This record gives sequence, C-alpha cells and structure tokens, in this order.
Amino acid sequence: GSIEMIGNATTPLTMFCIGFQIGGLKFKEIAGDFQVYAICFVKLLIVPVLTLLVVKLWAGDFSMLEKVLIIGLGMLGASYAKALKKHGFYIIAVTLDPDDIDYALDRHFIDEGYTQPLPEVIGQGDIVIFALYPHTFVDWIKQYQQLLKSGAFLTDVTGVKSYVVHHVQSILRPDVEFVPAHPMAGKEGQGIVQSSDTIFHRANYIVTPTEKNTPEGIRACEELGKLLGFSRISHLSVEEHDRVIGFVSQLTHCIAVALMTCNDQPHLEEYTGDSFRDLTRIARINDALWSELFVMNKTALLEQMDLFDKEFKRLRDMIENNHIDEMRDMMRRATARRALFDKKPPKEHKKESKA
Repeated sequence: GSIEMIGNATTPLTMFCIGFQIGGLKFKEIAGDFQVYAICFVKLLIVPVLTLLVVKLWAGDFSMLEKVLIIGLGMLGASYAKALKKHGFYIIAVTLDPDDIDYALDRHFIDEGYTQPLPEVIGQGDIVIFALYPHTFVDWIKQYQQLLKSGAFLTDVTGVKSYVVHHVQSILRPDVEFVPAHPMAGKEGQGIVQSSDTIFHRANYIVTPTEKNTPEGIRACEELGKLLGFSRISHLSVEEHDRVIGFVSQLTHCIAVALMTCNDQPHLEEYTGDSFRDLTRIARINDALWSELFVMNKTALLEQMDLFDKEFKRLRDMIENNHIDEMRDMMRRATARRALFDKKPPKEHKKESKA
C-alpha cells in the first residue's frame, strides 16, 4: 500500500528493494552511476516520509508536527502545555507575566517563553492555541494575525463562542484556519500554579465548527482533544453552545457567587460541612474573566437565571405550604437527573479466557 501511494517513486523504489539481498548491495550494481543512485536514495527516504506526513495531517494527526504555540499561560494554557509536552511537542509560550514563563521553564513544560509577540516567534507555530480572555483574543487577531505561519491551525479555549467566533472568522486570513473549541475542564482558583494536565481526563471537549471550517480542520481539532485526554468529544453550533453553557456553567457560577454573598454572618466556616464546600467550590472565581463571560452571553444566561428563579420559587411555595408530596417528587426527579451527570469511569476491556 505504501509503495502505491508513493506514485512516481514506485519503479526506482521497487528496484532498490529487490536489489537489497541478504548478501549485501553494491550501489553500482543498482544504479550504474552516482547520479541515478542519488535519485533512488532521495525517492526511497524523502518521498515516503513526506507522503506519511501529508496522510497524517489530512487525518488530523498532529504527531509529526513539532511546534505548538500557546498564547496565554494561565491555568488552561499551561495545562494544555503540560499535556502536549508529554506527547513530545515543542512548546512555545507567549504570555505577559515573565514570572509565569520562568515557572514553566523551570518545570520543563515549555521549551521557549516570551512576553511579546515577536514575528520570529509567532511565525513558528504549526498549532496555535489561544488561551486568552474573549475580547483579548479578538484584539490579538486584529493586531498580529499577519505574523502567523501560512497553513497554521488555530483553536481556542474561550467559554463563549458567538462573540468570539464570528469576529475572528470574519477577519481571519484565508490561509490559516480557526476551529473553535471549549474544554469543559478546570478547577477553582486561577493562574499557572493551578494548572494540571489531569483536569482533562474524563472531561468533555466541545468543538463548535462553522461553515468556514474544513473537514480536515474539524478532524484536527478532534485529534487535539484526544491528545489532551478528553473522554468525550462533542459538536455544537456556536449558538447552541452558548445556550447550553449558559445553564451548565455560567448559571452554576452565578448561584455559587450569590450563595456566598447572601449571608455574611461571621464564623460560618466553623460550622459548615462538605455539602456547602462542594456547592460553593466555584465561588472562588476569576472576577475579571467571568464578569466578561456573563455579559457576552447575557441573553442566554438571563434566560437560564429566570428559569432557575421560577423553579426556586416553586420549591419555596412547597415549603411554605407544607406540600410534602410535591417536594418529595421534585427531589426524586432531581436525584434521577443528577445521576446522568456523574463522570463514568473508563471502560475496562475484558480479557478473553484461555480454554
């Protein structure tokens, strides 16, 4: 099969392989002169390698690309770097804080780090991952996209898509492709010190392609999700993504924030249990990022907040009016629905018994 794919190299490559016997091979017996031998040698070694590279890239396999450029080295950007470094990629990071670069270099999960988008740096990225605030990402594309390598593959980690995707894809150069994605992974806190490649394990990865994306680009984005360790890779439209995220992510953060600020009685931390800590874990929030996300997805988020408010008032009425049966029915429905959201352990392959 590999010989057939090489095309014009088939005849000299076949000659070379047939001529290679256990007793050895003399170059003059195969080629007759040095020039012909050199052509055979180049076609034997170079053509198959290039062919394999093209086939792998068309299939979305990044393993033969060397350089990943990560713009923004916060918790998610650094977590991407840690995960991809383990796969042998050469990692270049550009981020504002020189301390973050030193932290990453000292721990060997990046190979180079810079605080400025230097042309000679940006132009190296085969894969470019934007781990920036939404408005910063759009501004970066406006200012620096001319520095990107032709043919570069671009993706992101931003938590809202309508604003970002339409802005970026409408102004992006035609010789690079941006396939948006949202890693549904993270933890409380912020910054590079919170980074970990394990946050992707058993987590969800959402690809939000548009009509501007190619099948090859979409496959490449899926392959990236697999390399990072995500257990489920899904596709949503940009608009559907923002509606879903308004509920499963942004509303939950709003509830956690409001719960922590609705009662400021002192010393409550001395009496709380794990249920309160579990419910409010995400209240330890990056206020600059999440306030931006809330406002950019205002329509979808307000709709979900209204739905929650309506259901919460129903529960309040049940309690006030001693409607025990209705309350228990609501609790049973909540218990059944919550089970759907449990992370499932990886399936183990059963070993066949030997008879």
